[in-house]
Amino acid sequence: MEPSKDISRLIEIMAALRDPKTGCPWDIKQDFQSIKPYTIEEAYEVADAIERNDMDDLTDELGDLLLQVVFHARMAQENGDFEFGDVVEAITRKMIRRHPHVFSDAHADTPEGVKVQWDDIKAAEKAERTARRKARGAAAEGNGGRLDGVPRALPALTEAIKLQQQAARVGFDWSEAGPVLAKIEEELAELREALESNDKGKVQEEFGDLVFALVNLGRHVGAEPEMALRGTNKKFRRRFSHIENTLQAKGEDLQEATLERMEELWVEAKRLETDGA
Repeated sequence: MEPSKDISRLIEIMAALRDPKTGCPWDIKQDFQSIKPYTIEEAYEVADAIERNDMDDLTDELGDLLLQVVFHARMAQENGDFEFGDVVEAITRKMIRRHPHVFSDAHADTPEGVKVQWDDIKAAEKAERTARRKARGAAAEGNGGRLDGVPRALPALTEAIKLQQQAARVGFDWSEAGPVLAKIEEELAELREALESNDKGKVQEEFGDLVFALVNLGRHVGAEPEMALRGTNKKFRRRFSHIENTLQAKGEDLQEATLERMEELWVEAKRLETDGA
């Protein structure tokens, strides 16, 4: 079998890998639950390639992510649920419906206007889906509240942002960053109290409240929490590598270095970054 730019070749390859008699033992064994972590991982690797502006890696990682879509669709087809073509039809229908300003006679002249329109159409779709589920006697999705549309399986930081955005749409939000800073100070004080009580459950609860408040601040000041933290992680890697490399160059052992010595090199790394800026 030869590689191809046609999506049908990828579908054929997946069908061959899943063939019960001649396929790959590993691929045959997989199911939705076992593949789910790989799907999430591939999405993060796409984001990483974008952040590094590595187009070669992005080509590969987008292919890996597409493979996950084809893999899930193939397993669904084997179960008689749906197939890849149904996935394509569903997303094309959705994109046409959610862009009436492009494919119909509606108007949305700004990105903000498009976002409001998108959310309204999405809400209407959810209501229709709920009605269909009720008609066939299926269990309801949540209690029908505004926050039910935010998936619980999202990474916690992303879920927090989306919950806050939904609440903000009905006015449950601060209008500026100042009150959010005050809330952060309040949550920090409560975390200190929890630490003094030595109640691990309370410490975790208050720590979560503090992180939620920090996410809220990021939303107000235009700092996307996931990307901000990734930037800090990258900075930490860089500065810690300076500590390791400097100690190695001077014949010093990282395991035996004191905290004071490492802090000295950390400050040096910060200074070098500032001087090179």
